[in-house]
Amino acid sequence: MEQQNHDAHADLSPRTKVVALGRPERTPGASLNPPVTFTSTYVQDGPVNYARVANPTWTPFEEAVGELEGGRALLFSSGMAAVQAVLALVPTGGVVVAPAAAYNGVVVSLTEAERDGRLSVRWVDVTDEAAVTDAVAGADLLWLESPTNPLLEVADVPGLARAAHAAGTLVAVDNTFATPLLQRPLEDGADVVVHSATKYLAGHSDVILGLTVTADDEVGRGLHDRMARHRTLGGAIAGPMEAWLALRGLRTLSLRLERACANAADLADRLRTHPRISRVRYPGWGAIVSVEVAGDGDGAAEAEALTAGTHVWSPSTSLGGVESQLERRRRQPGEPEAVPVNLVRLSVGVEDVEDLWADLRGALDSLG
Repeated sequence: MEQQNHDAHADLSPRTKVVALGRPERTPGASLNPPVTFTSTYVQDGPVNYARVANPTWTPFEEAVGELEGGRALLFSSGMAAVQAVLALVPTGGVVVAPAAAYNGVVVSLTEAERDGRLSVRWVDVTDEAAVTDAVAGADLLWLESPTNPLLEVADVPGLARAAHAAGTLVAVDNTFATPLLQRPLEDGADVVVHSATKYLAGHSDVILGLTVTADDEVGRGLHDRMARHRTLGGAIAGPMEAWLALRGLRTLSLRLERACANAADLADRLRTHPRISRVRYPGWGAIVSVEVAGDGDGAAEAEALTAGTHVWSPSTSLGGVESQLERRRRQPGEPEAVPVNLVRLSVGVEDVEDLWADLRGALDSLG
């Protein structure tokens, strides 16, 4: 059935694929949607002997995301579980090159691994291609975010992937912010793509899941098998209900992302004109906008007041849901010092943009 689906959907737009992929085989009387399989145990002598290895509810979501990214996907219990599977590819004593201002879960993981002597880290500015090219010499893994979280810096993924491969270095790209509808890192030379499926892919702030995706070639299959073994032995497996909800959420990804991106572009333009905003960080695409709030001192108090003063926007520490969320990122333990204390990350949702702007403007105006 997997090959049939691949052949039938190969020429479709990604906007159609998010709706069409991961469906049961079309036979008379068949369900349109895959069922949820709740089991920990299988009768012996079948393809799976225990549910820590596989569950049929994982498969449709893995197939759908793998096809969207152009590779083979593995589902994990969280985005950080997927990150740890990638970091497990680095040998003991190896070297990782990573953005100095990346997602704080990644920064903390790398910092602690270096402190414990498991690996070494070379921190870089991903927008400085020459510096990254120098750093990957002798490295085992180049970890990229593009855009970065939360500074929204955009890396030249194809150029950096070429430089890394010339040095014999693996390349992993966190594609959570862009999704495969806006960016396909495997086509740009990445070896592994990572998603926090909690965010845009599932899209409704109701599940915790992660994914890795690798190319369907010899190198990619080897990486896939190593990370699958890490998942099985580490037990970082998804619940079937979460997998089913994520696939249901994926069906509306194109619609949600289109609306959220349009809202984000509109709000970024309006925020640039407000006297309480000293800087708008927005790469010109995507649905995340980061702003720096002007204040009498460093702006941290004013940034906190902004997040506390909204009613439509939710002050919360996630992103990618249908609802709009905002947060002063430096309030989180482990957030890199490269992130300004007055930076507020806006995850723009699908609400009416006039309501979103009125709420933000009112909170900004109340700062005085």
